[in-house]
Amino acid sequence: MQYDTPQFFHLMQYANTADRDVIDMVSGNPDWEPPKTIRTALKTYADADPDQFQYPPSDGLTTLKEEIAARRNVDPDQVIVTNGTGEANYLAMARALEYCSGSTVVLTDPVYPYYPGKATMLGGNPTLVATNVDGSLDIDAMVAAIDDDTACIVLNTPNNPTGAIYDLSSVRTIISAAEEHDALVIMDEVYDHFDLTGSFESALTIDSANCIVTSGFSKSMAITGFRVGYAIFPEPLVDAAKTRHMLVNVAGSRPAQQAVYEALRETPPEYYESARETIRDRIAAFTTALDAAGAEYSRPDGSFYVLARFDGFPGTMENTKQLIDEAGVAGMPGATFGTARSDWLRFALVTPRVEEAADRLAAYFG
Repeated sequence: MQYDTPQFFHLMQYANTADRDVIDMVSGNPDWEPPKTIRTALKTYADADPDQFQYPPSDGLTTLKEEIAARRNVDPDQVIVTNGTGEANYLAMARALEYCSGSTVVLTDPVYPYYPGKATMLGGNPTLVATNVDGSLDIDAMVAAIDDDTACIVLNTPNNPTGAIYDLSSVRTIISAAEEHDALVIMDEVYDHFDLTGSFESALTIDSANCIVTSGFSKSMAITGFRVGYAIFPEPLVDAAKTRHMLVNVAGSRPAQQAVYEALRETPPEYYESARETIRDRIAAFTTALDAAGAEYSRPDGSFYVLARFDGFPGTMENTKQLIDEAGVAGMPGATFGTARSDWLRFALVTPRVEEAADRLAAYFG
């Protein structure tokens, strides 16, 4: 796996310079409207007093932290509002590598590539453990990979790229193994609002001082450009994480945090269900076309990605670019996500042109 150049942006740039129309299924940018309150809150904020245009509290607006804490049933002091979920994961990994004696970061394979990238940047040693074919955790293999040299285990559920949702008993087993070796478990739950089957349960329901939970609003509110995420730390770990956050960022965006706070309070459940229903419809249309193309594929239980494998067309960067040039569809090579799905391609179903993309793939491979 290569982390020196972010391959997501490399492929998007390649698609943008193609000599034909290309449907972008690379990025995870939701294409639907954010909650209405996001727009109204920003318009109101534009007329705020000058002091509201200055630094917010470094660890986040108090009102937003309290709202997150109430929803997640934790103490507000455990919450750090971050520059997206990406920074939340960075803070969590950094704290693990400082606090724990080990240097190994245990990750699933396939894996969101920014996890091993961050681990390497922080001086850790990423170790990939293959999941089961359906994307579920291979518990025996995961537990066997955890030892006294383990700093942390990073789990993402609902998962990017497999769409798997990890059952709580499996997560509890991983946390217990981490506790035995004084390691931490980092649970990235940023896709929790895209639980398509009703089976997701947060790791916060598990009472453990060895678990950090991260999440954010980029996906659930369709505001990836706002960069508002958060991390929930056990009390003994939070102060040092707040210090690192302050040294790296000083603070986050005050207007973005205020808009998210107001949207959290005013957005009805129907908004999130509508997004889920959109994704369900797109999965159905896309996988029907994949059947016509003779592809093997994953049907996600959560998130909004589909992994597909086409006979004789492994998921390399070269083949991904060929698909852009010849079929007009941009996906991500499976090799970007590790070795376990290197023959596959990942497609993000966050474009209104999903059915058109599916037709192009069916015509190309059919």
